[in-house]
Amino acid sequence: MPPIAPSRRPTGVAAFLCLVTGLATAGLRPSGLLPVPTTLNDFFQPGTQPLALVDPMQPAQNCSACHGFYDPEQAPYESWRHSLMAQSMRDPIFHACLAIAEQDLGSGGDLCLRCHTPTGWLEGRSVPTDGSALDPNLGDFDGVNCHFCHRMVDPDYTPGEDPDEDAAIHAGVGPVPADPHTGQYIIDPYDRRRGPFDLGANFFWHDWLQSPFHRESAMCGTCHDVSNPAFTYDAQTDRYELNALDTPHPTHEKRDEFPLERTFSEWAMSDFADGPIELRNRYGGNSSAYSTCQDCHMPDTTGEACAPGLGGELRDDLPQHDFNGGNTWVLQAIRTLYPDGETGMTPEGAAAALTRTQAMLTAGLDLVTFERDGELVVRLINQTGHKLPTGYPEGRRMWIHVRFLAPGGGLLAEHGHYDPVTAELSTDDTTVFEARLGLDDAMAQATGLPAGESFHFALNNAVIHDNRIPPRGFTLEGFREIQAAPVGEDYPEEHYWHDSSFDIPAGSIRALVRVYYQTTSKEYIEFLRDANTTNNAGQIAYDQWVLHGKSAPATMRRATHELSGPPSCAPPIVYGSPTATSGGSVPRVQWRGKPSLLSGGFSLQLLDSAPSSNGVLLSSSDSDSEPFGGGTLYLAQPLTRVAVFTTNDNGVSPALPIPIDASMVDTRRCYQFWVRDTGAPSGSNLSPALHVDFCE
Repeated sequence: MPPIAPSRRPTGVAAFLCLVTGLATAGLRPSGLLPVPTTLNDFFQPGTQPLALVDPMQPAQNCSACHGFYDPEQAPYESWRHSLMAQSMRDPIFHACLAIAEQDLGSGGDLCLRCHTPTGWLEGRSVPTDGSALDPNLGDFDGVNCHFCHRMVDPDYTPGEDPDEDAAIHAGVGPVPADPHTGQYIIDPYDRRRGPFDLGANFFWHDWLQSPFHRESAMCGTCHDVSNPAFTYDAQTDRYELNALDTPHPTHEKRDEFPLERTFSEWAMSDFADGPIELRNRYGGNSSAYSTCQDCHMPDTTGEACAPGLGGELRDDLPQHDFNGGNTWVLQAIRTLYPDGETGMTPEGAAAALTRTQAMLTAGLDLVTFERDGELVVRLINQTGHKLPTGYPEGRRMWIHVRFLAPGGGLLAEHGHYDPVTAELSTDDTTVFEARLGLDDAMAQATGLPAGESFHFALNNAVIHDNRIPPRGFTLEGFREIQAAPVGEDYPEEHYWHDSSFDIPAGSIRALVRVYYQTTSKEYIEFLRDANTTNNAGQIAYDQWVLHGKSAPATMRRATHELSGPPSCAPPIVYGSPTATSGGSVPRVQWRGKPSLLSGGFSLQLLDSAPSSNGVLLSSSDSDSEPFGGGTLYLAQPLTRVAVFTTNDNGVSPALPIPIDASMVDTRRCYQFWVRDTGAPSGSNLSPALHVDFCE
């Protein structure tokens, strides 16, 4: 291939295609060109850099004497060591994925190691980027450990709120990440351990600083929004294109890079980000309402953060370091691959972690079944602060399993059948919730891989499909802004639920419904095994997958729906964030009866609104999200005035009857209250809205 003049040298995919063409003429297949010749420069990220710390990172074991072994319900070290945070560098799926990332993109492993082994990355042992220089004796296999999290510095420095020392740290870092993601962290160069509490002037065990950052979801977003900086979004082509090789990303901003995971951004666009959502202690802890990532994944308990006798204070807002998530089998695989003496785990602790994982999966959704237009409708309501499921998309899925039974228990029809022996799922007859990434035509041509859906995580530059259920507060515009809009599925505005309909076979008297979640699918684990040409990491992961039940699906929810009785109605769903009144109360919507033609009565009532005020109940055929009257109108145009009313001295409206006639059966309506509030800047306030399905 003749040399190209520097002034006209193509970059990115164009440059790589020149290399493909040249080598192809020499008789080499394009797929033999992998990895794409990216370098560490392509994965440079702003923030603290390797070898920049004055005081070295400490292994987690050094924290255990004070913060472990006194009460497994309180001790931070006890629960942390049984989490995937602690074991992130021992995860066999991670190692298998890392090997293929290295096969696909030169130095691509750097993207993975900076969050899976921040100690090793900060100490300069993440090169080579395949992880071969990491040293478990120096804490590199501690995963996301104590010292890393408790030396993190808020990238958005606020004088008077954040520690004064942070101003100098920011000045010494160089480019400060504007909206940290993909491991763009700032670490205190000195061993000053940070947390949410004031430890007092007499605390002497180690240097400490009080940090509000450690109660904020933004801290979690540092590693739970993941982008591929080797790609940049081109608005003209509406594609993510490979950057000029051996060159840092031009902006380092997540919205300019290809989105791999958007868990934090999904939360930031949800109603949870605006304040606590009352969920009646769904995720445990001392609070019944939840807002931040920590509220659900580190719920507060009552206890002490250090062993008795060391001067610790008994608190009722002590975060549990459980980090519960949705991984159902990898902890057991790690215990098989590594001795407990190395991981710090125990059989009892691992079993307790698995129990917490199951509880988290169960808490994550509600299941409702009802009949509409002669079909069985399975409604899944997302009760998390992000998409369901969320996070790492490869091989992760949730689906609906339905069995229709005849009198005597005979099976008439089945949807979403999973074979535990072959680990194969019937996907064509049910709804499978998942995200699938892939390669566009340009990347396919550049790599020799087929265009379309792909498990080549580091090479993917297109979202092929994403029907995962959004969180409450979903708007299409908002989720487009964070690169997380649904693909291949239309979710109405503000819907945090999904309806799947199934034909009811003749003669059915009962339907058994289950919602399953699987951490690692057969298709993905076989890809990790078969695509690996570097080492045996894929085979190791596959063998562990088989040994531990092939990532047996976990039951999230189950229901029995009787088809022989009277038709069932779906309970109404409250959606949207209300506008607080001038007096500080938060309006609520309450309903009575059932939205049924035959039920004998259905009514709506407004609570906790502005007292002694005039109001109107509005309705619409669909939901929306538009600024209106000092709040948000959650109804789509055109609007219908259902009733006018006056609230009493307590801000409560009369119970307003909703007449139901035959034409309303199997239809849906949305309702919202609008009330005059003379003390409010806008002169009014709005309630949350209510989605109602009418039935016979």
